[in-house]
Amino acid sequence: MIKRLRELLPELVALPLMPVLILQGRHTRRHVPRLPEPTDDPWGQIAGGPGEPMKLLVIGESPVAGIGVTSYQQSLAAMMAGSLGRRSGRAVEWSAWGRNGATVADAIRDLLPLLPAQAVDIACVAFGVNDCTAFRRGHEWHSDMIRMLELIEQRINPRHIVLSGVPPLADFPALPWPLRAVLGLKASALDSALARIAASRPDTSHAPLPSALADAALMAPDGYHPSAAGCEVWAEILVQACRRPDFVAGIALDQGQQ
Repeated sequence: MIKRLRELLPELVALPLMPVLILQGRHTRRHVPRLPEPTDDPWGQIAGGPGEPMKLLVIGESPVAGIGVTSYQQSLAAMMAGSLGRRSGRAVEWSAWGRNGATVADAIRDLLPLLPAQAVDIACVAFGVNDCTAFRRGHEWHSDMIRMLELIEQRINPRHIVLSGVPPLADFPALPWPLRAVLGLKASALDSALARIAASRPDTSHAPLPSALADAALMAPDGYHPSAAGCEVWAEILVQACRRPDFVAGIALDQGQQ
């Protein structure tokens, strides 16, 4: 019962504030600058030592699509590949599969069928903001994410999966109060579900995101998406999740330094 109340807390708080939240949401959509996606290729390779390159695939919403940076070379996927390469001494082939505005359900329908049917070493899944703003119900988010992970495993057979935490909406500079407080509660609820999913899967880790990631110095000019500096910090958090002691051993990230 307590768990259910916690899941419903964002909805319970939002209900009496709904007229204000709707007006603030409309105002935010009108006034937050629309940033373009980069025009270069959303894939690349980080040079490394001899041997088979590590393969990284990142799937997600607008930050994975490069919103907030000027080139995919500054994107979350490329930054994560760079960190993996530095730590391992290996080459890393990376690809970014992002869709601006996508929920997990949207990605299941539109993005997953596009993924190349070839195995990867690490798959990173980064969603949550659009599911929060759509006020996706907790059990629906949980079901969507489980389905996505099942389909990812069937299509690209990753050795490890990293679930990025839901971004800290409560601290986004572009969001007014009380909208950001309510969306922050929703983000926390969805992120808790991600943590439970990861804990139930031996091949999956969860990387919670700190509120510091929403610091203005790490955000793009719109105050809503990460800048290149923000992507770099975010990527390090994701790579650290790959190295957690409770993560099933498979890829030795430091093997290039042995």
